[in-house]
Formats: sequence, C-alpha cells, structure tokens
Amino acid sequence: MTETPHEHDEAQQERDGAPADDAFVSAEPLEADSEDACFPGDRGALAPHVRRVLVRLLQRRHLDAEQHRQDWAVLLEHREAIESRLHELFVRLVVDHDRGLAYKQQVRSDELDVPILLKDEAYTRAETLVLVYLRGVYQREITAGEAAARVDLEEIEQTVLSYFSRDDGDVARRQRAVHTALNRLTHEGVVVLDSPQRYRITPLVEIVLSAERLRELEQWLREQAADEALAGDEADAADGDADHDEADADIDEEDAR
Repeated sequence: MTETPHEHDEAQQERDGAPADDAFVSAEPLEADSEDACFPGDRGALAPHVRRVLVRLLQRRHLDAEQHRQDWAVLLEHREAIESRLHELFVRLVVDHDRGLAYKQQVRSDELDVPILLKDEAYTRAETLVLVYLRGVYQREITAGEAAARVDLEEIEQTVLSYFSRDDGDVARRQRAVHTALNRLTHEGVVVLDSPQRYRITPLVEIVLSAERLRELEQWLREQAADEALAGDEADAADGDADHDEADADIDEEDAR
C-alpha cells in the first residue's frame, strides 16, 4: 500500500524519535535551583544559620544559652519555624528560659501511631549513683544562693563510693565506674570540667533527674544502706560463731590429750 505524504511524515518522525503530533507534551527543562539554595536540588525553606541550629538541637541533648549564645539567639528569633520542623518528626521543643536551656522531647501517644525517633540510653547503676549525688549538691548550693554549683572529683568519689554495695567489686573497680560515669555526664553537658579535678554542675541535672525522682532514689539508697548494714552484722555474727566453735573444738582437743 502506498503511504500518503502525511503518513510518510508521521512514520519518519517516529523513526527519528520525535513526536508525531504537537498534541503530545514536550519535555520541560528542570526547574533551576534558587539563588538561596545551599546545595543542588535544595528544597529547604530555612536559612543556613537556622538549619544549623535545628541540626544541633537534633544532635545534642540540649542547647545552653550561656555556652551557645549565638545559637540561642537564632533559636529565639526563629523558634516557630524550628519548632514546626521538629513537630513534623513528632518531636517537641522545650525552651526553659529560667534555666537557659532548650531541649527536645519525644512525642508519645496512645491514640496515634508515632514512630520513636529519640531513644534515650538508660543510665548505668554507677551513672545513676553519680547523678543522685550531683543533683543533691546542685539543689543545696542553688538553694543557698550560690551562682553556680561546683564540686571536686575527690568529693564525688568519697561520697559515691559509699553508695556501692559489696557486690560492686573492689575500690579500684568502683573508682573506674565513677570516672566512666563522669565522662558520659560531661559529654551530655550535665557537668562541665572547670579544671582537671573540679566540675561545675549545670541546670540540666534538674531536668535529667527531677526532684521527685531524686527523693525516690535517696530513699532507695537509705534502704540499701540498711540492708548492707544488716548483712554485715549477720556476717560478723556468723564469723563470731565460727570462731567460737573453732575455739571450743580446740579446747575439746586439748582435753582429749
């Protein structure tokens, strides 16, 4: 069959890869990146300095107004925008002006399926014991009107070591546990190393360990100390009985001679 001129043109266009009819939509050029884009393909709406504060909030346990003054100023100026981005992730922003701290909380709901983004790592026994002592010192110093609460490493060791039970190993092992705990709490910003042997306790300790939780742990420590004392008395009594029995056995042996 002979092709008409129009059919011939359509066939030639198909072989050339071109559309046969203008009704087909031609490919549009990709949208050019905005002048404010931080990287190719950037669809973000926040300015770079605001994004950095948002990332730091996600990276760190908290933002300290005194230690990060520039970031704190940006946070206060752009709080609504930053808060909105965190809410998209089911994360709540808490800004505590009195303590000069900003931190995040995982949103949890019984009515809504919320993926858990923030998973707090539980504190070890040694870390909890150090926290109890630091929280008590902080509360005492601030109540007394001190501008800051500071404590020496030796004071921490002497007190916290007394919290451990007999099952926690020898003194050297307990000291290592205390130092490891202080390293983590320093990394998290609960304490700041002012000098090689002296720490400043930050307001974050009140958030990490509430007053109610502190009372519960202090009661637990008192009960543990009482149990340890009772166990020690029973052990001493058992040793005394054993010594007495051994002495009686020696006397019987002498009589037998």
